[in-house]
Amino acid sequence: MTLRVGVIGTGNIGADHVRRIAAGIAGAVVSAVTDVDTARAEEVGRSVGATVCADGRALIAAAEVDAVIIASPSKTHAALTLACISAGKPVLCEKPLAPTTKECIEVLDAEVALGRRLVQVGFMRRYDSGYRAVKAALTDGLIGQPLILHNVHRNPTVPASFSSDMTITDAIIHEIDTTRWLLGEEIVSAQVIPPAPTPLAHPHLQDPQFVVFRTERGLLSTVECFVNCQYGYDVRCELVGSTGTASLVNPVVAAVTLEGADRAAVPADWRVRFGAAYHAELQDWVNGLLNGVVRGPNAWDGYAATRVAQAGVESATSGERVALDSIPKPALYA
Repeated sequence: MTLRVGVIGTGNIGADHVRRIAAGIAGAVVSAVTDVDTARAEEVGRSVGATVCADGRALIAAAEVDAVIIASPSKTHAALTLACISAGKPVLCEKPLAPTTKECIEVLDAEVALGRRLVQVGFMRRYDSGYRAVKAALTDGLIGQPLILHNVHRNPTVPASFSSDMTITDAIIHEIDTTRWLLGEEIVSAQVIPPAPTPLAHPHLQDPQFVVFRTERGLLSTVECFVNCQYGYDVRCELVGSTGTASLVNPVVAAVTLEGADRAAVPADWRVRFGAAYHAELQDWVNGLLNGVVRGPNAWDGYAATRVAQAGVESATSGERVALDSIPKPALYA
């Protein structure tokens, strides 16, 4: 059996998904694409022999589409995911599941009413070998009890359209999910503490940002997010345990030693750093669907991440620590 995948949104990440499925994901083909930029959709669709649909809803309804990837702007995610649930079609929705917790709850309610999981959220860092090694060190008892998680997330530059809120909702949301996943518990408070700003950011942008999350058992997770660091794409974390630590650093693919120094390249962007993780995520999604299951990050994970991100935005505005409340977790996601 071959899974026929429709991709909504053929911008940066959507086009990457199309190319990746066409070039190397076993058991799947791209059968349809769509984008508000029709010319771009036609170009991407033509490159893989896919049908170009008029819009997202037409793609979801198409007979030649078995499963859907949503890679369109965040504001469209909830409505398109709900349409997939209504159509009974599995969907991999890029983060965030939705910009607001209200919309996320609508997705949860629809999936719970259906009685089975169709939704996976694109938190691809769970598929990165470095993050998995850190989690394994904790799960295997190598570092004792977890105490503190330190996270670093740096981009070389961002466009003028990037806002201070987006640092939390579009970038730090990855650290929100990895904190929950690595530590195995929910985040109960968030506080944003603005450092001195870099002179190289756009005037409207607070950069860097520093956030402290506290979990249910009182563990702390810190995040330094610096989206104009200039030198490359740099993601790291260190999990401090009671008897040791486990660390993730940028992988060194090739290095040069000369003149008394070791020199290694820093990834240029997210494509370079997390390309293998995106591939593993897509292959696992396809493998699961071919066996009748959705097994990656679920709609509850999407709700929980958006909920924490919204608290972070509130804290950035007020300067205060924000405590989080939550709806009861449905049994479907237990």
